[in-house]
Amino acid sequence: MGVIENSKLTVVGAGAVGTSLAYAALIRESASEVALYDIAREKVEAEVLDLAHGTQFTGSSVSGGADLAVVEGSHVVVITAGAKQEPGQTRMDLAGTNVRILERLLPSLVERAPGAVFVLVTNPVDVLTLAAQRISGLPPERVFGSGTVLDTSRLRWLLARRAGVSTSSVHAAIVGEHGDTEFPLWSEARIGPVPILDWAGERPFHREELDEIARDVRDAAYTVIRGKGATNYAIGLTGARIVEAVLRDEDAVLPVSTVHGADDLPALDGVALSLPSVVNGEGARAIGGIPMADDERAKLAASADAIRAAASALGL
Repeated sequence: MGVIENSKLTVVGAGAVGTSLAYAALIRESASEVALYDIAREKVEAEVLDLAHGTQFTGSSVSGGADLAVVEGSHVVVITAGAKQEPGQTRMDLAGTNVRILERLLPSLVERAPGAVFVLVTNPVDVLTLAAQRISGLPPERVFGSGTVLDTSRLRWLLARRAGVSTSSVHAAIVGEHGDTEFPLWSEARIGPVPILDWAGERPFHREELDEIARDVRDAAYTVIRGKGATNYAIGLTGARIVEAVLRDEDAVLPVSTVHGADDLPALDGVALSLPSVVNGEGARAIGGIPMADDERAKLAASADAIRAAASALGL
């Protein structure tokens, strides 16, 4: 697609995540125009009005409403619409309801924006990414999920705070399912150029502590949901960052969720999950040949199996 000068982003869903993503995109100027669509007319019109009142201070414009015409001309469509995750509920518990929403919604979105890249944020994002690609019939690179980009940000923040360095100096990634089977690639994790287990700061890292940090990352959403009812700010920023990589044709490497085929690892065939991927104007493609330890390959296969089982139960 190349760099888009007069770019348009449409966010589908005016709930906590969708409005946070639209707000983040406006203040980061991720796109020239940000549109917000929802079937709840009064709600979405109020959100658009509230956002519009602040556009004196941004370089982007905002529009939206309950008419699907607002989607027309979009270069990127981010789907946040879906059932809300409740305290004690796993992301996979939402699968059936949210797949049915996609079945009703996605064909109309593709009809209105046939050339767009579609990004799934709604949970369970891996299952929904697979469903969206199959429902839409679009090439796999043009339909991908936010995956473990947020989980990776959480991991880097925790490691940076523990090591006393800037977050940008931490190079580590969460891969697999955006959910309970996700895991960090500790074998490739670095602080600056230093492997994490070789870090010689005031307190070296130990494997037991790293495993605890990984659990904290995995359970972070549950902690936030218990306290405030939803996670929205960080995923809003995450979505805006992904959109920028597409609209600016960045070739940025991000751990988004893509649909894998037979050319990838055999264990991943027919599954959508997160691995480091190149994100640009054409969409997202997973990077091949990522170094992993044997136990990490086993965890990746187990993560794929969990996603495959959930997808199979839904007839995908």
